Amino acid sequence: MSHKKVFIVLLAISSLSLLLHHGSRFWTMKAFNMTCSVTLPQLPQGLLSKHTSVGFLKTHKTASSTIQNMLFRFAERHNLTVALPVQACEHQFCYPRPFSGRFVHPHTLPARIITSHMRFNLSQLRHLMPSDTLYVTILREPAAMFESLFSYYSQHCGSFQRVPNGSLEAFLTEPWRYYRPDEEDSMYARNTLTFDLGGEKDHTPSDVGYVRGFIAEVERVFSLVMIAEHFDESLVLLRNLLSWDLEDITYLELNMRTPTSKQNLSAELPGLIRAWNALDAQLYDHFNASLWRRLEALGLDCVAQEVALLRQARDRVLRGCFGGKPPQVRPATQIKNKEFRPWLPSSKVDIVGYDLPLNTSQPGADLCLKLIMPEVQYSNQLLRKQSLRYRKNHPFRLKPRPRPPHVPSRTASTPAPPPSTNQTSCSREICQSTRNPPPEPAAPHSGPTQSCPDSAPPGWTKDVTLDPSNTEWGRVGGLHQGVVKAPPGAVPQPTLTDIIAELKGHRKLRGFVKLLPLQTLSCCDITQLHDAYWLTAAEYVMP
Repeated sequence: MSHKKVFIVLLAISSLSLLLHHGSRFWTMKAFNMTCSVTLPQLPQGLLSKHTSVGFLKTHKTASSTIQNMLFRFAERHNLTVALPVQACEHQFCYPRPFSGRFVHPHTLPARIITSHMRFNLSQLRHLMPSDTLYVTILREPAAMFESLFSYYSQHCGSFQRVPNGSLEAFLTEPWRYYRPDEEDSMYARNTLTFDLGGEKDHTPSDVGYVRGFIAEVERVFSLVMIAEHFDESLVLLRNLLSWDLEDITYLELNMRTPTSKQNLSAELPGLIRAWNALDAQLYDHFNASLWRRLEALGLDCVAQEVALLRQARDRVLRGCFGGKPPQVRPATQIKNKEFRPWLPSSKVDIVGYDLPLNTSQPGADLCLKLIMPEVQYSNQLLRKQSLRYRKNHPFRLKPRPRPPHVPSRTASTPAPPPSTNQTSCSREICQSTRNPPPEPAAPHSGPTQSCPDSAPPGWTKDVTLDPSNTEWGRVGGLHQGVVKAPPGAVPQPTLTDIIAELKGHRKLRGFVKLLPLQTLSCCDITQLHDAYWLTAAEYVMP
């Protein structure tokens, strides 16, 4: 064989080897990682690092659950921490109260992504999230959104419950007959988008100055406001904003109602809805126009190409998950696996979910499972995962209490010592610097001190009860508070060990915990109880 033929054969073998080594790139989603040069002219897409700090305001009934699922999967894929609510708030940040850092589970900090329902509060978020966080949200056309709200919250919102026969038309004909502005859950009945964004839902829409100022503030804070009616086009803008791959924005629609749960709107109802939700209507109109200006600046041809590639990538994933067939949509009541069963707001509303075929391929099984996982289950799974990681990195140890000295028994003539009124300054720095044998109990004082006793006075015994029906403190976040206390007038008070044992015995304890009286516990005890049971400082109320 001539040298020329040998060279050609070696060249062919080398080319084939190189193709096999790198060929997987040509049939993965990264092969379709096109970015319009109009937006990012500085560097090729492959050299751009992904932006990983995102604050997504999850608005109501706007396809936001689908985006939340996308962000959850992105966080897991890139080992990012997601800020999640404390258990007292369930899967929302104590909505409808304005967001506070106290609502964030301490095991999910420091966070790079936040995406659960909240009422937007920028000042609190800036204390919580990194300085480079980009904030995004999504809006929906007011008529379609309000019909969905009316159906979804018909059994939860008093303004809707009063309407005879659940008639949307009856409500819109005389809204002030049924609507109570100060009532719990009234935010679902008027200008919900404005409320979620931190605005005043009942502000007069004719106040041009307020409306313009509010829209300008939203425009200043949010790097992108997506539109549900143009979902894929919005994702193109999101991907370019964050320098993400197509893989990162692949999705499956979640939290959808069945057709029988939807009301058909007559010709006059959309106009009535927009008039009743005039603030939301002005928001939507402004940001819908803004979205299309951004798409035109990107290049509509370029956007159309990216949308086509996104849909191709999505179809490939769904074919792999569902065995080449369309997704198997099921009403929630027919889904046997509770991990995939969506939450139902009432028996009158049907929400659909998905069933995966039994032969789902193992390599992509995790992606498929996460794609169809509803919000509540995914949030709980993330919380468990992140809590395990937190405990591994921050092991908690209760220091054994020293054996108390002998206390002579009191006679009938010996008066009982008065309960301590000590109120100490509860900082971890003080606590950690004084973890020595317990000092003598501090004398009563009028203000905070710099001492931190390590244990309760010796001789105190356990008498801890749970009172879930306490009416003095009412309901917080929709959940009764648990109250840990001793019998009225009793001198013995619970020690930290007693309280922890009692809490362990009430695994279903939800909501805020009140310790009575707090003077019987040292600040170190309170700090340890906080760290061990995920309670925030605001949950400890002085008697």
